[in-house]
Amino acid sequence: MTLPELHVSQWFNTDKNITLASLLGKVIVVEAFQMLCPGCVLHGIPLAQKVAAAFPKEKVAVLGLHTVFEHHDAMTPVSLKAFLHEYRITFPVGVDAPGEGPMPKTMQAFQMRGTPSMLIFDKSGSLRAHHFGDVSELLLGAEIATLLGQERETSLTASDVSIQPGCGEDGCTI
Repeated sequence: MTLPELHVSQWFNTDKNITLASLLGKVIVVEAFQMLCPGCVLHGIPLAQKVAAAFPKEKVAVLGLHTVFEHHDAMTPVSLKAFLHEYRITFPVGVDAPGEGPMPKTMQAFQMRGTPSMLIFDKSGSLRAHHFGDVSELLLGAEIATLLGQERETSLTASDVSIQPGCGEDGCTI
C-alpha cells in the first residue's frame, strides 16, 4: 500500500518543497494544527517543539501542517507567518492544500478527525501512529525511541555468540 503524500500549498521555515519521500531514513513526526485551536496552542505545538529540540535532526524530522477546516478567513498565510514568529516555531510548517469541501487535502487523505493530530512515520515511510488530541510526552518519546531503535535490532544465531563458562562482574554463564 502506498501512503498518501502531504498536499502542501506553501511552506514556511524552509526554502524547499518537503515530501515524506524526501525524508525516508528518518522517523517523521507531523503535527497537524490550526493556529486558533486552543488544544493545538496549549498541547500539540509545544509537544512538537519539544520533539524537535530533543531528537537529532538527522534522525527525526518534525513538520508542522497548518490544516484549516474552519475560520478560513482568519487563518491566512500572512497570519500564520506572524503566528510562527510569535510562538518561535522553527521547524518546517506546510499549509494543507484546500480540498473539495471544508476538509483540506492532507487532513482528508490521512482521515484526521480534527486538530491537534499527530502522525508518526517510521524510517521506511510507514504510518506507525496516528494521535488525535493531547498526546502523552512519555508515550510519544517511547514511540519515537522504538522506531529509532529498529535500526539496531539484529537477530543473533548461536554461531554469532561465543559464550565461555564461568563468572565475571556481569554475571555467570553455564
